[in-house]
Amino acid sequence: MIEDKKILVLGMARSGYEVAKLLSNKNNEIIITDMKDQDEEHIKELEKQNIKFIKTTEPELLLDETFDILIKNPAVFPIHPCVLKAKKLNIPVVNEMEVAYHYIDKPVKIIGITGSNGKTTTTTLIHEVLKKANISAKLGGNIGTPLSQIVKDLKENDILLLEVSDHQLIDTKDFKTDISVLTNLCPTHLDYHGSYEKYKAVKKKIFNHHTNKDIAIINAKNYDSLELTKDIVSTKYYFNNEENYYTKDGIYIDNKKVCNTSDILLRGTHNYENILVTYLVAKLLKIDFKYVNEVLKEFKGVEHRIEFVAKINDVSYYNDSKSTNPEATITALKSFNGNINLILGGMDRNQDFHDLTPYLSKVKCIYAIGEVRKRIMSYAKEVNKSCLEFPTLKEAFNKIKEDTKKGDIVLLSPASASWDQYLKFEDRGDEFKKLVKEIESV
Repeated sequence: MIEDKKILVLGMARSGYEVAKLLSNKNNEIIITDMKDQDEEHIKELEKQNIKFIKTTEPELLLDETFDILIKNPAVFPIHPCVLKAKKLNIPVVNEMEVAYHYIDKPVKIIGITGSNGKTTTTTLIHEVLKKANISAKLGGNIGTPLSQIVKDLKENDILLLEVSDHQLIDTKDFKTDISVLTNLCPTHLDYHGSYEKYKAVKKKIFNHHTNKDIAIINAKNYDSLELTKDIVSTKYYFNNEENYYTKDGIYIDNKKVCNTSDILLRGTHNYENILVTYLVAKLLKIDFKYVNEVLKEFKGVEHRIEFVAKINDVSYYNDSKSTNPEATITALKSFNGNINLILGGMDRNQDFHDLTPYLSKVKCIYAIGEVRKRIMSYAKEVNKSCLEFPTLKEAFNKIKEDTKKGDIVLLSPASASWDQYLKFEDRGDEFKKLVKEIESV
């Protein structure tokens, strides 16, 4: 519990807003900062609770030795001047999830899901199964609802299902799960962490404080995941191994076929991996597999993840804005047979596009956008792939409308973060869908 403290919340968004409200009635003095204008209603609500909002691009000037805690928004880089100053002043730096964890005052089972790719789909699938089985569960974390907003509504023996990003894990200390899932690992967010080794070390924190009574679910075909977890003390369950696997025709758990792939709406081997995790969680929670099967017959996928938008004049449009690294874009490219007009690019985070090369035979043309477009152009020239560059998604889309032919696929799968032009990847995906709908309405 945090009481009688002076607190600086660095970055508002949803998590900063909710954690400030959570701490407001504990006789704490709270200042929350952001470099951007915020919702006026939110600011008024905070003021009613004696929380002061300050818009500034230099929050480090507010921070001094009188503060007890810095609560950092996950999007704020570890090398931010305010974070570095806090550490110099020996002021603890935590995040919203770590704070909210200490306000869980009832016995609940916590399932945490992390990984480079697939965590949102996996988390959503598990939640749908829990709902289908009529099990009381709360969904939150990186998937949208801050834990600070959930804790007050938790009931005894609830399941707390959390998608947990590396940006959240980096500032956790006491946070602990009962079941931890690591979907996979690949190099991503290297600008944030500084190196792949540091990124992996942060991901490993999903197993913090585990004993052999706690569960780890690990991808047996992902070398980095296996190496990272070889010394954890959790009881380990594996998918993509000899007992839990998929074939062209079915999903197998404990070497028994539990579902026909023909009954699954989701497509792509990456989704079969997410489904394997879902079955394993159901097994551990003693949930009848019939509920998993029912969900798989209905579940169409997560918004912004290889999301079918429309088919117009025999051209199919897919929104994969959530693909913020090359590995995720590879997954998308493997889901189609060919004639792909690929929209690639966004924030330059030193991502290496060369991993895409074996899959570009399916791509007619790359449309490079955003901050990283010049590097994409150089890469495309190197691998002899047709490529055009545009500052914005809208400009690229206008050209794509002219270029596409019947049978083509238009795929927004940027392999890049959206923060050069958008607040979040959802905004980029929403703009893509808006542009598609404008064609549809003509």
